Amino acid sequence: MLKTTLIAHASMLIQSNKTTILTDPVWFDYLWEEVNVLCPSIDLDLKKIPPIDVLNISHRHQDHFDVRTLAYLARSSSVLKPDATILAPNDDIIIDVLKELNYKNIVIVEDFKSISIGDVTLTPTPSLNEGDYFPEHGLLVNDGEVTIWNQVDTVVSPEIISYINKLYGRLDFSHSRFLPLLEGNFTHHKTLAIPFEEYSSFLKVAGALKPKFIVPGSAAFRYRDELDFLNRYSFPTTPQQFLTDLEEFCPDIKTSTFNSGDIAFISKEGVRIDKQSSDFVRILDDDSDKIIFKPVMEVAPIISTVSDSETNSNEMQIVEDYIEGSYIDLLSASDKLDGWRHWQTLYQLEVFDSNGDSKTWNIDFRDKKLRADKKNPGKINLYEGIAASDFVKLINGSTSWDYVGISGNYRTFNNIYRIGLGTFEFFPIDRPFPLPLLQVFPSNREMDRNKYMKDVLRWKDKA
Repeated sequence: MLKTTLIAHASMLIQSNKTTILTDPVWFDYLWEEVNVLCPSIDLDLKKIPPIDVLNISHRHQDHFDVRTLAYLARSSSVLKPDATILAPNDDIIIDVLKELNYKNIVIVEDFKSISIGDVTLTPTPSLNEGDYFPEHGLLVNDGEVTIWNQVDTVVSPEIISYINKLYGRLDFSHSRFLPLLEGNFTHHKTLAIPFEEYSSFLKVAGALKPKFIVPGSAAFRYRDELDFLNRYSFPTTPQQFLTDLEEFCPDIKTSTFNSGDIAFISKEGVRIDKQSSDFVRILDDDSDKIIFKPVMEVAPIISTVSDSETNSNEMQIVEDYIEGSYIDLLSASDKLDGWRHWQTLYQLEVFDSNGDSKTWNIDFRDKKLRADKKNPGKINLYEGIAASDFVKLINGSTSWDYVGISGNYRTFNNIYRIGLGTFEFFPIDRPFPLPLLQVFPSNREMDRNKYMKDVLRWKDKA
């Protein structure tokens, strides 16, 4: 028999008779650049968590790879055994962070290469995550009697599902994807309708896999109260709705909600879920009613996060000097310049201060020599708006697009087309148009590494 306790979000404690496995621990608010909080909120007694033999990290997203929690575990031999095995994907940033936090016994997983630890067999499952630039894996856990699968965020194919079934037959329990997140759609002025192809793929995976029992996995967070309006734009369905849809789609699969503090007992006889029965974690406040998908509600304005007028004034001056100096030079030297010119791009950059006031700079990429013009051009077809505080942090390298892009204080849209003699050409709506700020401050591995190492310095050796 396996026993699985949901701690929070994607963090599960999986226990066999002799082995305890912890997955993707994210235990503290705030998370993901301090933009999100766990939802529902939890009461977690760290002293009562059973000693852990295996720590599994599925991938590098911050709601699965939380440096603060990992720093705590590295310091706590009462929770993480000194000889614990650490399973991680072949991701140099993850490995470097773990080593900086003094983790030992790190094992790089390989797709479908099983690992025997104690009385369990652990089998990483692959992901076809073409949209990301780092590896991730799901995890099969088998104790000789039953098998469970934690899909996490992995994207799987019929071939992958077929191989899982070949290994273990019909699985006993699955922690499955259910929520297509729209958290970047508001920022980038993309559709806010539920992505039907992605959502239906979750149902199709469940139907093809056909485990005996399914619970919805992950996605147990929300935007913090200061950013509450984004909860109306980011979460297009709920665990309950997914289960309702799944019961219609594939009625021979048993289902249940699975919340923090719930325990699933998985045996040959079936699955029993004891609600709120954990002795170390429980729901503190079920505030999931704050996540109601209504992408037509009031939108908060962009505003700089500084509080005093002197800092506000200084930041706006830094921004102005940068835009009218280095920024123009960098755009003029960009390898995207010819593309911006081809598409007759009229670009506006708007920067907001802490009072909600703003300054705008307009750049006509058709000009031979670029300049930042403050005069109203009448028409713009490419726009970026950003808070001055975030702009300054991009300039000095102290933030990342993981924060700026989901904080609500950066927004963009475009209407890109080109007129010729008797011709009308438009930029494909299914392709991202190159954004000037992202070209000057690229979201790349260096930015990602700096972000995580900053967190290492913040949380390492902290009580």
